[in-house]
Amino acid sequence: MTTLSESKCEACRNDSPRISDAEAAQLHAEIPQWRLIAQEEPKQLEREFTFRNFADALKFTQQVGQLAEQEGHHPELCTGWGRVKVTWWTHKIEGLHHNDFVMAAKTDELYEQMQGS
Repeated sequence: MTTLSESKCEACRNDSPRISDAEAAQLHAEIPQWRLIAQEEPKQLEREFTFRNFADALKFTQQVGQLAEQEGHHPELCTGWGRVKVTWWTHKIEGLHHNDFVMAAKTDELYEQMQGS
């Protein structure tokens, strides 16, 4: 079985289906530190990452941006002193797609790598 962080984003079209609530709950178990924002539309995944300083937060923001460009799937990023809030959802379908969970897992992996160095 492939983990989410090893998966690639698939091309998403305007008529791609949103992920079901049951699928979202199942995939959310693989990225438990992310908040599943389901009370409003579009549904989103959100996590705030903490850092020692602004420079590290900015470096992480840039790494997430590079990852987003590679995968062709882009988050909302909010960078401040010692923190970065990352929000994933699929704009084309105005909701959650499997890609969002893949990218959240890949974002976690980037964070773990940065914390280990």
